[in-house]
Amino acid sequence: MTGTNTGLLAEGVPQLSAAGVHEARRRLGDRVLPTPVVRSEELDAAAGARLWLKTENLQRGGSFKMRGALLAVERLARAGSPGVVAQSTGNHAIAVAMAARECGMPAVLVLPVDAAPTKVRRIRQAGAEVLQVGTTLADRLAVVDELRLLRGLDVIDPYQDPDVVLGQGTATADLLDGVQAAGGRLDAVVLPVGGGSAVAGACLVTDGSGIEVVAAEPAAVPALGAALRAGRPVTVTAEPTIADGLRPDRIGQLPFDLARHRVSRVVAVEESEIAEAMRLVLTRCRLLVEPAAATAVAAALRIAAEGGRADIGVLLSGGNVETALVTELLSEPVGTP
Repeated sequence: MTGTNTGLLAEGVPQLSAAGVHEARRRLGDRVLPTPVVRSEELDAAAGARLWLKTENLQRGGSFKMRGALLAVERLARAGSPGVVAQSTGNHAIAVAMAARECGMPAVLVLPVDAAPTKVRRIRQAGAEVLQVGTTLADRLAVVDELRLLRGLDVIDPYQDPDVVLGQGTATADLLDGVQAAGGRLDAVVLPVGGGSAVAGACLVTDGSGIEVVAAEPAAVPALGAALRAGRPVTVTAEPTIADGLRPDRIGQLPFDLARHRVSRVVAVEESEIAEAMRLVLTRCRLLVEPAAATAVAAALRIAAEGGRADIGVLLSGGNVETALVTELLSEPVGTP
């Protein structure tokens, strides 16, 4: 299933198509920042290709997740929702907390016990309640379901909510427009994948365009790769990874359905590659990105080295990174594995 779906999923739910993404852009209006698409001569030289970076690390809330959260919370607010609950490894929770505050709604966010302190702090600063449970997706989903039943809260799923998928797709739509405005045309777009909303949105936007969609995931948490091999979402064993935003051990069913026939390739990125890409972006592009975004950069560097792709778009998904991690990475020179 790709952007060929022209109907509604249910009453009031927007169509999952390129047209639906463009309608989502209209709904968002000026509530998200027009983050620039940039290139670096130094990074292009290292890659041997032109890398077009969509700087969602500069977005409100520090990530592209703000796009989908605003749409989902707004729809629930208009329907008279008493409040929202969501699970996340961090960025979706930040975005939902901020969107709920803007709509005057209470929000409860469920995170793993080892969530990044910077992300937990940003959620609480937005006035939301934070609950930290377990380390797996199943742990968080169980608590979300309990809160839904006990408190009557509406769930904003980071992967299964159509508004979230469409909202995340607007980042890729803006990337394509930015490249076109600069006189370029992409051969491929590379996105980090955890639960799958970003890559699903990109598949909608690029359907029929001839642009290759490449998914980048940590080799430590190969959820999409495993799902494609199995023909369905499966739970994988999640090893430790610095890419905390890509820790979901199972891709969502909706993103999987949208991506399975459109994603051309899944690149499993090793931890050393993530760290190296993060240093490269900081030192050569002067941009601070979190490891999830660096995972996409690492995958772009790998496919650029293979040749055949002159222009590659990369979603720099977020910039909510721990200071200690930045200090640790910078203690090693660029090029050190």
